[in-house]
Amino acid sequence: MKQTRREFVRSLFVASQAALVTGSFPSSLQAAATLLEPADLPASLNVIVFGDWGRNGQSDQVEVAAQMALASQKNQTRFVLSVGDNFYEHGVASAEDPQWQSSFEKVYHAPSLQIPWQVILGNHDYHGNCEAQIAYGQTHPRWQMPARYYVKSCPVDAATTADFFYLDTTPMIRAYHENARTREAVGTQDVKKQIAWFESALAASRAQWKIVIGHHPIYSGGEHGDTAELVELILPLLQRYQVQAYFNGHDHDLQHLQAGSVNFFCTGAGSAVRPAVKATEHTRFAKSCSGFTTVRIQADRMQVEMIDLHGTRVYAAAVPRAS
Repeated sequence: MKQTRREFVRSLFVASQAALVTGSFPSSLQAAATLLEPADLPASLNVIVFGDWGRNGQSDQVEVAAQMALASQKNQTRFVLSVGDNFYEHGVASAEDPQWQSSFEKVYHAPSLQIPWQVILGNHDYHGNCEAQIAYGQTHPRWQMPARYYVKSCPVDAATTADFFYLDTTPMIRAYHENARTREAVGTQDVKKQIAWFESALAASRAQWKIVIGHHPIYSGGEHGDTAELVELILPLLQRYQVQAYFNGHDHDLQHLQAGSVNFFCTGAGSAVRPAVKATEHTRFAKSCSGFTTVRIQADRMQVEMIDLHGTRVYAAAVPRAS
């Protein structure tokens, strides 16, 4: 009996995670449609970024996980960065919730993914117990969410550092204060305090690379579109402190947008995707497909690649350290 491609990827992931058969993909904008190749790299900080994923292994989650494992092994990935909506539809109830196994541990079990996961919250996580996601990391060190917002510094090479600023964007958005499911939880959060912390952390940073992570997009051509509150609250700080890139999810697709010197990468395609994605005045690339993003930071540039659930590189972009 002939296997479907999806069945093939699932069996391959469980068995040995060997390379997939080759395929092709049509070019789009600056996309380079090639399969993943073994890395032969100078000194770099290699990271996988993705979001909107936890569906008990359904809706392309396992297929994306398989390709993440292959990419992590080839690139010697240092950590995985989750941009939120970690558990659908309603977050987790506790640090013992069964979804920790069905949506996380049993899906991302490959040896190459047993590296730190640096995590933020999304709006669906606010449907459940946010503190439980912080608590889980206290007994499971792979899961790293020390607080709802935080900063981490990572060396790139002997002379280069990257600072990652992790935000909790859901309380910043007015609609969640009016939503019956989220208003109580977001109402406990002090947005002004978070913004003051964020600006202070940016001002104190001496890192050559500044990368900001939030669940919601600032600019987007996806279903949700631009987020007015983040354009008002976050964008001016990115510009003022010369942040090179902002990574987000929420829109279930892959996008690269640019406004001035700030690059915006949407990578909310960890499982189910939505077809509604279009070009805007800021768009450099947009595609509705399940997948994830790899980031390779070097002293003078950051290489970003978007990989679909078949292992095909659908887009690549180079971001200079300074414009």
